Amino acid sequence: MSKPVCLYNGVVLTGFAVMERCAVLVQDGIISDIFSQKRFEKRHFDPDTVFFDAQGAYITPGFIDTHIHGYGGYGVDFDNTEEAFAAGEESVLSMSMLLADLGVTAFNPTLYPAKPEQLIRAVKTVASAMGKEKGARIMGIHLEGPFISPSRLGVQKLETIHPVDINLMEKLWEASEGHIVNMTVAPELKGMRELALFCIKKGIVMQAGHTDAEYGNMLEGMQVGILHSTHLFNAMRRLDHRNPNAVGAILIHNEMSCEIIADGFHVHLDLLKLLLSNKHNDKIVLITDSLKPTEQKEGPFFANGEEVVFRDGAFRRVSDDVIAGSGLTMIRGIQNLVTGGFNIEDAVRAASTNPANVMRYTNQGTIIPGKLADITVFDHNFNIKLVMVGGNIINNPAMNDGVCCSNKELQSGFNPF
Repeated sequence: MSKPVCLYNGVVLTGFAVMERCAVLVQDGIISDIFSQKRFEKRHFDPDTVFFDAQGAYITPGFIDTHIHGYGGYGVDFDNTEEAFAAGEESVLSMSMLLADLGVTAFNPTLYPAKPEQLIRAVKTVASAMGKEKGARIMGIHLEGPFISPSRLGVQKLETIHPVDINLMEKLWEASEGHIVNMTVAPELKGMRELALFCIKKGIVMQAGHTDAEYGNMLEGMQVGILHSTHLFNAMRRLDHRNPNAVGAILIHNEMSCEIIADGFHVHLDLLKLLLSNKHNDKIVLITDSLKPTEQKEGPFFANGEEVVFRDGAFRRVSDDVIAGSGLTMIRGIQNLVTGGFNIEDAVRAASTNPANVMRYTNQGTIIPGKLADITVFDHNFNIKLVMVGGNIINNPAMNDGVCCSNKELQSGFNPF
C-alpha cells in the first residue's frame, strides 16, 4: 500500500463547488476526505502521511483528454509502417508518462482512419498497452472514423474512410478487447442507425464529427443516441440561417455535448462567449486533439504519415498547407478558456468533470470521498505543481521548493496556518 497523502492549504475545485483553504486526504489510491483549515489543524494523521503544501494553488480533478493523437514525438499515429507498429506499445506508454507531466491523469488515444487491416492492427496495439502505463491512465480507444464524410475530411485521407460496415465494426470491437470508448461518425451516412444500435449495446459513446450533416440528419442521429460531437465548428457543415446544419443542431439542442479545441486558432476565443451563452457548462468538453509532434524538440515532424509544420498556432500539412491538427496541452487549454470568458471552475470542469460524465467514467472527474485519487494541482499562473494518479504522485515539480514534508516535520512547525 502507498503512504497516505494530504494535500493542504489549497483551493479545492471539486467539480461542482469551490472550497477555499481546504485539504484533501488520499489513502490507498482513493480520496478519503476533504476538510477545512480548522479541521486540518485539529486532525491526527497516520504517522506515515506525506504532506503537500499547495500554497494556495488549485487542487482539481485530474485532466481527462478524450481526443488526443500524441505528444512529444510519441503516440498512436503509427503511419502504417512496420517500424511504427513494432514500437507502438512503447510509444503509447511513453505518451502516458509525458502527459502526466502536463496534469493529464487519463486519456483516450485517438486513432486516425486507416485501411481495415491496418486499423485493426492499430487497435490491437493500443489495447495491448492498457494496464501497463505508469503515467496517465489509458481509458480506452477513440476511433476518429472510419465512418466519416468524404466531404469533411480535414487532414484525413480519402482512401482510409469506409462506408458503414457492421462486420468491420465487430472486428474492431474484438481487436480492442472491448476497449473502444468513443467513436467519431458522420450521422448522415447510410447504415448509421444500425451502427448506432450496435454502439449502444457495447457502451460506445458516439459523437458527430467530420460530418456534412444537415439539421435533419443531426436530429435523426440524436434519436439513436449520437449526443456528443467532435471538435465543434471544425470539420462539420457550418451554421446557415436557412438550415442550422450540424453546428446549429449542436448549439440549439441542450442534449448535445461538444468537444472544443481551445487553442485560439481552431476556434476564435471570442466564440467561447457564444458557446457559453448556448451550451450549459456541463456540456462542454475541452480536448487538445494534439498531434504526435506537439512540443517535439527536433524535426522534421510527421502526422498521419505526412510531413507537417507548426505555424501560426497549428500544425499544417507541408504538401498543401491544410490544417493538420493542434499543438495544444490541457493546461494551456484551461488557461485559454479562462481568457475566453470561462470562470476557473467551469474551465476545470470542461477538462475533467465533463469528459468523465460524457464518457461515463464514474470513478473520476470529481473530488469526492470514494473516488479515485486522480488529482492535479496547478497555481494561479497555470503552472503544474503536482500530479497524482490513483494516489501515486507521478509528477511533483514543487518538491524542489520544499513544499512536501513528513508528518514528523509538519508537527515540528511546518504547518503554515
